[in-house]
Amino acid sequence: MSETLQLPPIAVFELDGAGGAAPSSLEDLPQSDAGSNGFEFVWIQLQRDNAEALEWLESGSDLDGFIREALTAEDTRPRCTVHGDGAIINLRGVNLHEGAEPEDMISLRLWVEKRRVIGVWRRPLYAAADLMASLERGIAPASPGDLVAKLALRLVDRMEPTVADLHEQIDEMEDVLDDPEASFSRSDLADLRRQAIILRRFISPQRDALNTLAIEDLDWLTERDRSRIREAADKTTRVAEELESVRERAAIVHDQLLERRAEQMNSYTLLLSVVAAIFLPLGLLTGLLGINVGGMPGANSPWAFWIVTASLVVIGLVLAAFFRRAKLI
Repeated sequence: MSETLQLPPIAVFELDGAGGAAPSSLEDLPQSDAGSNGFEFVWIQLQRDNAEALEWLESGSDLDGFIREALTAEDTRPRCTVHGDGAIINLRGVNLHEGAEPEDMISLRLWVEKRRVIGVWRRPLYAAADLMASLERGIAPASPGDLVAKLALRLVDRMEPTVADLHEQIDEMEDVLDDPEASFSRSDLADLRRQAIILRRFISPQRDALNTLAIEDLDWLTERDRSRIREAADKTTRVAEELESVRERAAIVHDQLLERRAEQMNSYTLLLSVVAAIFLPLGLLTGLLGINVGGMPGANSPWAFWIVTASLVVIGLVLAAFFRRAKLI
């Protein structure tokens, strides 16, 4: 992305369950009673490092310590944990900020209950920004479960271009392998494999988390919610399968690259062996003729040097013809 994403450190929305949403504030929440003031539930998005947001979580949110700890944990993996009448859901999205690595995935922690969804983020996610933009267009989630499903679907939608880019990179590498004159850096292949492995490490648990939420016995989850969550889980599964495909193709390309280099090394070794085999007898002859003892034939003949040289050339040609006939060169 060329632009830098900016999200408000505290964002509160009151949703009426019919596609409408209105901005609110943390100060208005104690006086608001969802279901009686014209809205069905509230969506609260908080930046973890914001002092006011942390203060509200600690003293104004009526959340117990387990939930607060889960929402503000330093490191998280995708999961779904039912706690009382609600669920803690951790999701991950690719890092699309300028200059960032996509596999440096960004977490979104959610506490979801019947009348309230609390999301905590450390770095802004484009998927959350997409959903906030849809609220402004009058396309708001109808329920907390629908909100989770929409977030999960947007996370997957944002992942798909990254996965498609990995496929394009591996396609180019496979094309290069078909051209004996072309080559590519092994570090590029290693980087691609690393990206696919890291992305899949988080995407697979995310699929499991969504599937877990879809089957949990929570009375605020409607059949429509469960259907949308399963849809998000299925789409996440497809992305995980695509990443597995990239990883397997990268492994095949790596093996083919090693085989190609091994063949090149074998051909070079064979060529050196043939050259050594041709010059070994020639070296033996010149060594014998170069010993400093009496009785060397042709020592006093002006034609001896040329006769020896011609003999060596003939022997070399005969040996080269032999190796060529044996298909060694």
